[in-house]
Amino acid sequence: MDVTIVVPLYNEEESVEVLYREVCAAAGRLERSWELLLVDDGSTDGTAGKLREICALDPRVRALRFRRNYGQTAALQAGFDHAEGKIVITLDGDLQNDPGDFGLLLDTLDQGYDVVSGWRRDRKDRLLSRRVPSVAANWLIGALTGVRIHDNGCTLKAYRAEVVKRARLYAEMHRFLTPMMSLSGSRWHEVAVNHRPRRFGRSKYGISRIWKVFLDLLTVKMLLGFTLRPAKWFAALAVPFLIGTLLAFAASVYIDLAVAPGHRYPLVFPAITLLFAFAFTHLLIVGLFSELVVRLGDFRPGETAIPSPSEGRP
Repeated sequence: MDVTIVVPLYNEEESVEVLYREVCAAAGRLERSWELLLVDDGSTDGTAGKLREICALDPRVRALRFRRNYGQTAALQAGFDHAEGKIVITLDGDLQNDPGDFGLLLDTLDQGYDVVSGWRRDRKDRLLSRRVPSVAANWLIGALTGVRIHDNGCTLKAYRAEVVKRARLYAEMHRFLTPMMSLSGSRWHEVAVNHRPRRFGRSKYGISRIWKVFLDLLTVKMLLGFTLRPAKWFAALAVPFLIGTLLAFAASVYIDLAVAPGHRYPLVFPAITLLFAFAFTHLLIVGLFSELVVRLGDFRPGETAIPSPSEGRP
């Protein structure tokens, strides 16, 4: 299998048949073998029924269904895990990404890249609720990771399977996949792609997602900065408390010996010494146990979302 096209879906009953026809038309022009892997992220409308109908008609289509909604990151992770193609293309299921750009992504990937990321240069979304927060988020991601990408949030991407299958994603980390892969040594490139207005329903994301993105970005920064070594992270946090412990202890000894020898004085500095020492010790212990958790097994958060048996061919 040359290409697997992964599409996460959540309550896209109206768009899934149009999406299927567009993907088939675009993939048919690639002159490569391909499959379409549709991941139903716990839809509560008729999406699952539509997927069963499509899979029954076309052996090139498979579907995975989550028992409840886990989010786009978990859906993409399941798609990566079950993809059979040497190349994995991802796109949204709301018809805003254009399958006609598949050829552009693959031609660019053939130039020696591991990841080709789409850039919605002429984005058809609302200015204040979608585009402005996206610009701010992309700048912040670039500032913290050092990987400058115009559009981290564009789902339309192409990956080499041997690279993307090593990724372990959770929370909202699909937005940071290209920077994470770049910092792991993968070669990436960005190309301008077509973006279309939403035809059915409304976006599942709102401006409130900014806080989730910010928190997940801090987590990514921690993981990348310390190379999955949490003990180093907690040790760095503990250093200020060690310094505070030493300074408070020195102040306590100085007062006892030089300022008020043989006299009682408020126990402020001894109390501060004990407080800082407790914080320092606590952080070191948490770091040690975190290191043990990471090293005792292959911690794969994406596997907490277990798909039900796939529809279509096994």
